[in-house]
Amino acid sequence: MKPSQLPTHEEIHIAYQQGEETVVVLFEVLAKTVRNLEAQNQALEDQLAKNSRNSSKPPSSDGLNKPAPMSRRVKSGKPSGGQKGHKGYRLEPADKPDYIEVYPVKQCAHCQADLTEVAVSKVEKRQVFDLPPVRLEVTEHQGEIKACPQCGQVNAAAFPEDVTQPTQYGPQVRAQMVYFTTYHFVPLARAAELLSEMYQQPISDGTVYAAAVAMAEEVAPVNEQVKTYLIETEEAVHFDEGGARVNGKLEWFHSASTQQATYYAIQPKRGSEAMDAIGILAERQGWVIHDAWKPYLIYENAKHGLCNAHLVRELVFLLERHDQEWAGGFLELLLDMKAKVERAKELGQTALSRQHLTIFEQCYDFVIAWGETDNPPPLREPNQRGRLKQSQSRNLLDRFIAHKDKVLAFIYDFSVPFDNNLAERDIRMVKVQQC
Repeated sequence: MKPSQLPTHEEIHIAYQQGEETVVVLFEVLAKTVRNLEAQNQALEDQLAKNSRNSSKPPSSDGLNKPAPMSRRVKSGKPSGGQKGHKGYRLEPADKPDYIEVYPVKQCAHCQADLTEVAVSKVEKRQVFDLPPVRLEVTEHQGEIKACPQCGQVNAAAFPEDVTQPTQYGPQVRAQMVYFTTYHFVPLARAAELLSEMYQQPISDGTVYAAAVAMAEEVAPVNEQVKTYLIETEEAVHFDEGGARVNGKLEWFHSASTQQATYYAIQPKRGSEAMDAIGILAERQGWVIHDAWKPYLIYENAKHGLCNAHLVRELVFLLERHDQEWAGGFLELLLDMKAKVERAKELGQTALSRQHLTIFEQCYDFVIAWGETDNPPPLREPNQRGRLKQSQSRNLLDRFIAHKDKVLAFIYDFSVPFDNNLAERDIRMVKVQQC
């Protein structure tokens, strides 16, 4: 029953006259309507309450209502700044400066005596590191043309292989065009503007784009080597994906990465069809890190680790919005495990003790049982068909139950990272470039 279909005063009066059974039926219908409205209202409020701190929404979606940062780091008790034994870094003076400016002392600042002939007793040095004026150098290639006096044949000198146009940009500045746009993801127009201002030479968007296209053709064999590396490496490989506009249409931008290499691919599809076409996840047998999206999980040959940063944000949401105390317990457990692993790595350990692992596993099961007590599975009503709708708490609990080994992968194997932040960073700048 929709709000516009609520019973009129006359219909309520008729139900009253028909007796208790009719009134009970009417109230049951109204109660169901109220529950549905409450659920819809809760869903809308939850949607409005989600931000980058308690969900997977990107920071750019927070707008002006950016949530106040709430660090979950525990104070170490150490003083701020560099710690004892830490090797500091600063701008070290150059042994052989390019230029030396000497400032002589000509007279005494106290009595104004002439000091021009007095020997220098000491020199105080200060060095300034700066860029020289930058401009493009123009090299003109002149090819001689000669007519043979014997046979009349006209002979032209051969230009270098890479000099093909009357005017063109050289490899160094074209490399910078690609570096800005492809590595740092500076938008085309901004990259062209940046280079134009740096070198006082008008450079168009099309020129920058053409340089990127030419470079893509040259590095295609290298990209294949990166792809092979990501399939075979023992290091955990991070995966993520996001929407991207290509020629005005929505396509999907996929990434696979380690600290050493990142592979990008654009596909018209988002799920397993795209992943099969890319060919990395489908062939991989080592660790893969992702956000538990179902298409990733169908690749059973790989070893899966989940992004616990995603889980932390979901737990924060349940704790703040739905007063789910078990979520606070699980949040504390995840962060405690993370701290224990980090501490073990600092001490040069390669694994947690069996005792620690057993304790963490028991705590995991205890918090799950706690959550199930507070969030029992929904009961199917008579004649109800289809999939039962569950609360967000229950959905997250089911994920923790089904993927316990994947959630805890980082405590079993120190090569498995706690989160998938590497992939998120790789995706983020591509999204920023399109904004």
